[in-house]
Amino acid sequence: MLTNRQLFLLHLGQTSPSPMMLEISSAKGVFMYGPGGEEYIDLISGVSVSNTGHCHTDVVEAVKRQAETYMHLMVYGEIIQNPQVKYAEKLTSILPASLSNCYFVNSGSEAVEGALKLAKRYTGRSRIVSFENSYHGSTHGALSIQGSERFRNAFRPLLPDTYQISINDEEGLGIIDNRTACVIIEPVQGEAGVIWSERSFLEKLRTKCNETGALLIFDEIQTGFGRTGTMFAFEKFGVIPDILLLAKALGGGMPLGAFISSGKIMSSLVSNPALGHITTFGGHPVCCAAGLASLEVIMKEDLVAQSIGKSQLFRKKLQHRLITGVRGEGLLLAVTLEYPEYIDYIIANAPRYGIILDYFLFCDNAFRIAPPLIITKEEISRACDQIIRLFDDAMNNAAKK
Repeated sequence: MLTNRQLFLLHLGQTSPSPMMLEISSAKGVFMYGPGGEEYIDLISGVSVSNTGHCHTDVVEAVKRQAETYMHLMVYGEIIQNPQVKYAEKLTSILPASLSNCYFVNSGSEAVEGALKLAKRYTGRSRIVSFENSYHGSTHGALSIQGSERFRNAFRPLLPDTYQISINDEEGLGIIDNRTACVIIEPVQGEAGVIWSERSFLEKLRTKCNETGALLIFDEIQTGFGRTGTMFAFEKFGVIPDILLLAKALGGGMPLGAFISSGKIMSSLVSNPALGHITTFGGHPVCCAAGLASLEVIMKEDLVAQSIGKSQLFRKKLQHRLITGVRGEGLLLAVTLEYPEYIDYIIANAPRYGIILDYFLFCDNAFRIAPPLIITKEEISRACDQIIRLFDDAMNNAAKK
């Protein structure tokens, strides 16, 4: 009989030559558990998905209640489904008034695709401007605006009329003109290693879009729902986008994405043609029920405000001669190392120390720390102690070679 490890490699499409190959039997709170009872502190939250932790009681109960009421009924947008309505109402109540209309999809990539179509449809233009080292997903349109030639080149030809500039480069804003449908930016670039936009840059970007009639899209798929110390990262900058993209933590652990805009902009998808953007499973009622429950937990337990103090504790505890800095705010952090060649060893061996760490796609001298927002100070201290032990191990291993 084949093992689960063998079956995994045989029957599941792989994304890299060297998957983590860590088998998990259950998860609860900030912990994952292996089949032999191995315990791991999850320091990446499935890449900023599990903001309220694994199997939060409120979220699980919401899933059970909705699954017993109804699951899929009809393609998105045709039937009034209570979980969609309630979640959209709650979401828009905590957003600026101009972000009042929510279109639910299945994932972050789909949210990007829908937003690009919406911008082109509303403006009647084709040019799309994005940013170097940005990450917006792996579907064809999202890949076209991603900020890495290494990822894009193998799949050309991609969408035409796409252009890229550098974050915080004000001179680059000159490329935005009356041919531009939209500019899409992560206010905080996640896969670049947690690189923050400058407030003045976003303000000037907003002004340039206003002047040219281009729509401004903020991709907060990775930063939404308290990850950076405010409910949404754009709140730190005082700049409001025309379209907001959400996913990852949006579903409380279930697959869900959304693009959110004004009713005026969103209405351009209604006709000419009708059904210009459709999805079968977008806004699945069980996913919306889970997402609403998770958002209510974040608000009820004041997890957003707590993330600041927890971030500071990580910074205090992560002191080692290999570490050159800890970049970021809230619980989206990049730990930078003096010697990038240690990164592979540290991430590969982290499970031996009871922790789960991860890379950034476009930053080779840092690793990611983005635990569930519910992580306690005791759990942070425990995790940091193990990270320091792991660093010592890495240095000893290097010294033997």
